[in-house]
Amino acid sequence: MEKLHASVLALVFLLVILFQEGLVTCMKNEDGSEEWGYVQVRPKAHLFWWLYRSPYRVENPSKPWPIILWLQGGPGSSGVGFGNFGEVGPLDANLKPRNFTWLRKADLLFVDNPVGTGYSYVEDSNLYAKTDEEATTDLTTLLVELFNNDASLQKSPLFIVAESYGGKFAVALALSALKAIQHGTLKLTLGGVVLGDTWISPEDFVFSWGPLLKDLSRIDDNGLQKANSIAERIKQQLEAGQFVDATYSWADLENEIVASSNNVDFYNFLQDSKSDSDTLNAMELGLFKEVSMMRYSKYLSSKTSYLGSEDDDLERLLNGVIRKKLKIIPENVTYAVQSLDAFESLVPDFMKPRISEVDELLALGVNVTVYSGQVDLICATKGTEAWLKKLEWTGLQNFLEKDRTPLYCGSDKTTKGFFKSYKNLQFYWILGAGHFVPTDQPCVALDMVGAITQSPAA
Repeated sequence: MEKLHASVLALVFLLVILFQEGLVTCMKNEDGSEEWGYVQVRPKAHLFWWLYRSPYRVENPSKPWPIILWLQGGPGSSGVGFGNFGEVGPLDANLKPRNFTWLRKADLLFVDNPVGTGYSYVEDSNLYAKTDEEATTDLTTLLVELFNNDASLQKSPLFIVAESYGGKFAVALALSALKAIQHGTLKLTLGGVVLGDTWISPEDFVFSWGPLLKDLSRIDDNGLQKANSIAERIKQQLEAGQFVDATYSWADLENEIVASSNNVDFYNFLQDSKSDSDTLNAMELGLFKEVSMMRYSKYLSSKTSYLGSEDDDLERLLNGVIRKKLKIIPENVTYAVQSLDAFESLVPDFMKPRISEVDELLALGVNVTVYSGQVDLICATKGTEAWLKKLEWTGLQNFLEKDRTPLYCGSDKTTKGFFKSYKNLQFYWILGAGHFVPTDQPCVALDMVGAITQSPAA
């Protein structure tokens, strides 16, 4: 018994030493199908990661089994929580098996990014990422630590899949990873980048909201005029490099849209927001900026109690049974689905576009896939198509001239979406889905992921 006790103490001591030295802290479950831990990406700044190895893995030398890095939005929304339990991981928020888990097509790596998000944390409030580039550097450091020390991971092509604001991180990370690979400091193969309802060009999205809602009879001419006026102000601020002011004007625009539409849901424009009364009460108190941040981040408005919401099941889960399973979460870290601190630190970058990074990836021959939910408003298809047309990529005109192919799922011949592809650019229009495509249309989303990653068939 004393021997066993000493071994346990030795393990704990080892983890503490690794943690203090800034190396990877790693734990596994018994069969090795799950690994998780921390990487100290900067002194006193720690990113939490969780890797699932697929039980559906197929060994095929000509088609290596892929791995997906899932990047959540926000910024400051938890991929380990929402992306994992809420969208594509093996278990749902009730710890029931998910029929359409993306593990059927790939291994899954979730990261709470940027630092201060979810289980990730900083030991000094000055260490939150203040730019997209800083968050990207942290993610690159994490990839170096994980992949360079694991030969099995190096065999799998990495697909960076992002949702919402995560798309800005994804394109920057892909370029950073390619540079590190070229310099020999990162050992991995980049399979591609997937941008799901992503905030790549804020200007194009804010200009899409008014016309789209007017066509849907959700706002009238007066509402359209007000929305377009604020959008024009945002454009002028962006052109002048006034990015913080543009973020505050974005908050004004969202509040105007809410008032003119009687609380349309920014994640499904066919519905009303589920937090109407709380949002209106907060607006009356003058919490405009915070309300808009929450409205942008569904994770915040529906999963925390900041505006009095009682729907905090996901936070209870990750602060309870999941925390006990993981064993390595520091006592002073309380899990939250969305970090306001992480969001506010990135306010200066929030409205900056990342179209040029997409252009650069395409020019380098990287496979770029864009998918868009039909009834999403915050990152509306109308806005996504607008920024795509701004690409300077030489293949753009050929892409635009291609006809779309209808998508189905299984034996169901109801149209589920459309697909278009030219060279290394692909676009999926997913019908009946809002901002969270894997949740709203899980079957077609899984088929899409299989096609993107070219997962070998069983």
